[in-house]
Amino acid sequence: MIKNPEYFEKFEKNFISADTLDYEKALNLVEAMWEEYRSIGVVKNSNPLEGIESDISHAPLTIWTAK
Repeated sequence: MIKNPEYFEKFEKNFISADTLDYEKALNLVEAMWEEYRSIGVVKNSNPLEGIESDISHAPLTIWTAK
């Protein structure tokens, strides 16, 4: 439990504003995470859009059954 939430919020805002991440660093980070996910088997294929047609065709049924 946070005993002083105002202090924590101030710290959090300062921390976020002090950290800068340019496009190239962000892209490198995403690519490294993608390769890591593939290497440990979280992502089964190298094409992230593979199977999207099936997902799109099942979406109306999923939305209808969720109601």
